[in-house]
Amino acid sequence: PSLCDGRFCFLVRPRIKTMRYIADIVNADKMSGRSRKYKIIFSPQKFYACEMVLEEEGVFGDVTCDEWSFYLLPLDEDIISMELPEFFRDYFLEGDHRWINSVARALQLLNSLYGPFGKAYGIGRCAKMSYELWRDLEEESEGDGQGRKPEIGNIFLMDRDTDYVTALCSQVVYEGLVDDTFRVKCGSVDFGPDVTSSDKSIKVLLNAQDKVFSQIRNEHFSSVFGFLSQKSRNLQAQYDRRRSMDIKQMKNFVSQELKGLKQEHRLLSLHIGACESIMKKKTKQDFQEMIKAEHSLLEGFDIRESTSFIEEHIDRQVSPIESLRLMCLLSITENGLIPKDYRSLKTQYLQSYGPEHLLTFHNLKRIGLLTEQSAGETLTAVESKVSKLVTDRAAGKITDAFNSLARKSNFRAISKKLGLIPRVDGEYDLKMPRDMAYVFSGAYVPLSCKIIEQVLERRGWLGLEEVVRLLNGNEFSVSGSASAGLGVGGPGAGGSDSTLPLLDSTVEDSPAWESQRIVLAVFLGGCTFSEIAALRFLGKERG
Repeated sequence: PSLCDGRFCFLVRPRIKTMRYIADIVNADKMSGRSRKYKIIFSPQKFYACEMVLEEEGVFGDVTCDEWSFYLLPLDEDIISMELPEFFRDYFLEGDHRWINSVARALQLLNSLYGPFGKAYGIGRCAKMSYELWRDLEEESEGDGQGRKPEIGNIFLMDRDTDYVTALCSQVVYEGLVDDTFRVKCGSVDFGPDVTSSDKSIKVLLNAQDKVFSQIRNEHFSSVFGFLSQKSRNLQAQYDRRRSMDIKQMKNFVSQELKGLKQEHRLLSLHIGACESIMKKKTKQDFQEMIKAEHSLLEGFDIRESTSFIEEHIDRQVSPIESLRLMCLLSITENGLIPKDYRSLKTQYLQSYGPEHLLTFHNLKRIGLLTEQSAGETLTAVESKVSKLVTDRAAGKITDAFNSLARKSNFRAISKKLGLIPRVDGEYDLKMPRDMAYVFSGAYVPLSCKIIEQVLERRGWLGLEEVVRLLNGNEFSVSGSASAGLGVGGPGAGGSDSTLPLLDSTVEDSPAWESQRIVLAVFLGGCTFSEIAALRFLGKERG
């Protein structure tokens, strides 16, 4: 955007693609003989690679670069996000560590505002690196937050790859379905003509200020229609009160209540429109069938049937993303697909949706989302020792025995250890949920939220050693101290990738301050609205 005719200022994320776009603009101006000044402001930080691209394109001398350290965007009363959609791909797929510095600085900022935090917990390699870098930054700055009463008690950092399963399950809470259907970006959503019942789209902020949304956001979708129809009846009753009013009452009504009622009426009709739109889309996608298949995969029953459902889903070309999601869920819950199934599903997918997805399969394999079981992949060290001791034939038999053990999925073992699949007698009451499983229709407690609950309850990882081993370790638990000014935090919200903190009450008994009840949950690589709803439920349950 031009500030005046002679100057251009770009406020951008440090992305290579954006640099090429800016270089094109500068070069086009040069070609046409225009003389302008250009300024690029990078947020949250400037990367050397971006300057290199500008140099390659021959425009580095024409621009001045600056940095705006904007790390955290508050999206709601209990959600802060770094809004870095590239974080997940950069770190978990490309192994690029450049955003860790941004995370550490965001934690430092939160610690200086609301710390020092009482205790820091975490699991995952990225969580550990972010925590260690953040601690180094704290030591350099000699703890700005010292001597102040802390407002946040505990902080929990978690890598997204600790729990892919939850992120792969279909969301059934209202806010999650709105995100799946319309995409929530920076806390707002664009509702199109099919929702607004007019010919134009509108942007709606989804937060606690929206009186209608705040009451249904965490509800299971099956309860939402009932709530909305009751709400519309209540609104109508409030409007009808006008008929029996005298002049003075009418004046008060118009000046004090009418504006609020109209606003609520507008929001109500939007959310009803959104619900209808979601219903239409989900009916088209055989949503009920899909949920049933997912639940079977989570519980480990009828795997063959679920595989057939996925094949049919691919052949009918229902949705390329949904098909991939189901395949990844099958792979993770089964600890990899057997080679025959992997080849068959991959071939059908490429035939259905196009050969350009070959790269997608390669990336999903690299990241561990869609893998193929290979004979003895986890046993090479054992095999090599065994083969020295016994004959080849005997070694083969032993290896086969090991392989059958190796195929047992970590997810199944973790699920059993933590009781992620609730035992339910009769129907699960979704209107009056009893645990966090309600966010998945009572079929599954989100692993990420269960880990947070357990660690806070035990005030550490004691007793969870087996779970940690199955999750590949990198756990930590550090008590804050005045000298180190320890703290960790940084929220992120609903988008595909970000760091997310959910300020939720926890299990601490409020030993020193009220602050101990506030927990900051930081998801490195993004989190889902289902997890946010589950953590809000946990917060309410534990006061």
